[in-house]
Amino acid sequence: MSEKHLKESFVRNLNGTSITEISLGLSLTPLCILCRGLILISIHQKFGKIIYSWKYCLFLDFLVLVLPHVLSCTVFSDFLFPVIISISIMCILGFYIIYRNRISYKNTSLLSIFKSFLKTQIEDQNVPSVTTLRVFINLLTAISILAVDFPVFPRRYAKTETYGTGVMDFGVGCFTFANALVSLEARSQHEIKTFTFDRVKKQFISVWPLVLLGLGRLASVKSLDYHEHVSEYGVHWNFFFTLAAVRVCSTILLTLISSQSIWIVATVIIMSYQIVLETTNLKTFILYGSDNKGTRLGFLNANREGIFSIFGYVAIYMIGIHIGSYLLKKRIFVKQWIRLFLTLLILSVITLMCMTMVQLYVEPISRRMVNLSFCIWIVGQCTAWLCLIFLCDLILLFVKYLTPGSSVPSTWNVCSLMYSQKTNISHQKDRKKETSFCLIEAINRNQLLFFLHSNIMTGAVNLIIDTIHINNSLFSVTVLLIYMFLNCLISYILHINNITVKWW
Repeated sequence: MSEKHLKESFVRNLNGTSITEISLGLSLTPLCILCRGLILISIHQKFGKIIYSWKYCLFLDFLVLVLPHVLSCTVFSDFLFPVIISISIMCILGFYIIYRNRISYKNTSLLSIFKSFLKTQIEDQNVPSVTTLRVFINLLTAISILAVDFPVFPRRYAKTETYGTGVMDFGVGCFTFANALVSLEARSQHEIKTFTFDRVKKQFISVWPLVLLGLGRLASVKSLDYHEHVSEYGVHWNFFFTLAAVRVCSTILLTLISSQSIWIVATVIIMSYQIVLETTNLKTFILYGSDNKGTRLGFLNANREGIFSIFGYVAIYMIGIHIGSYLLKKRIFVKQWIRLFLTLLILSVITLMCMTMVQLYVEPISRRMVNLSFCIWIVGQCTAWLCLIFLCDLILLFVKYLTPGSSVPSTWNVCSLMYSQKTNISHQKDRKKETSFCLIEAINRNQLLFFLHSNIMTGAVNLIIDTIHINNSLFSVTVLLIYMFLNCLISYILHINNITVKWW
């Protein structure tokens, strides 16, 4: 068997892992963010304001934000629960030490402090949790696309063949959902009730980089005879084409309906798609081709997974737009953001309960078809993950409230009334300068470029190293860490030099 076929068989016919394990792994992200924030606040509390160099900030962010995620999906994958418990205990101890050594509200009870905290205003109207979610999807995707080619990466985390839930299955759907949260439609404050040709035309123009990247990936994979998982999207299709198609289709639908009807239309689409799967031969065609033997003859047969999964991804994208429009509404007081957090928490619980019922009585989750249960899982899991990140941001905001002058990159700041207008403007400029040395902000500035050079480096490593025969865990993890550090370094250098790579 050729090396290409060996690598393809290495990532095929897999059944995934449990949703509980995926949820446990995702909880590592907010804990790492919380841990980093508490470290920075405790240093400020002890030594006062310190101006950090970009090298120090990069090292700290890589050590606290990236390293745990690399280890959690490789050598520590069988010890996730002890790892999560250990980091949680560290965060609790850090919070307790900061609270005990506080200078402000020294003789005030915790309950009184919290009541006062609820009435405070937030300095920035952005939602850092959404940015963090999108950045970590990119980070985890970058780790997974290379790690999956090493034996140290658990096979249960890889993409499933027909039914099941793998970590990489979640990444595909989450990418779609997260893009919808910050889409133009989600950020728009007005309703669109009539078809607007200009709007659709602009979307066609804006997706050309995705189409170009899709064509570039197709050409490079075929010319290099690079290994590929055909049942993922098909022979010629890839996720760049899916993203482009989803954005265009969603824009056409959204120009025909009112903003209040988005979730209804999304529900109708995915329910109708599931009914068609159950009542026609479409399911058999997607799984086994027109001859029931897995044929790939003809364009539709060759790319059936990628083409028909668009229905499910459009539904996910539109629900993401609906949730994003609610998330991005203007809120001033802390209590309003806590109310939003509770709403998202309830939504995630209800959605995951619905997913359980659909799996039992309709059909198990299938990434290959992007069926009803897959769509509900993605929305529920993404919302739950966002809730956890949101909660950690609120905790850090409270800790910063106890420690005036402290700053944590990519999180909220309490609006201080103790400064004069002139001083407050200067204070905000200082904060902006401080938060510029931040890995989350660096990747966020050039997310598509980060995804692109991660894919290029993944291909380069696979061409240089026979990954599937590397049984040395230390060597595998070292390669992954070097690869991730180079990816982060590229984004960081561009960021500190204020360079945004956008050619469309």
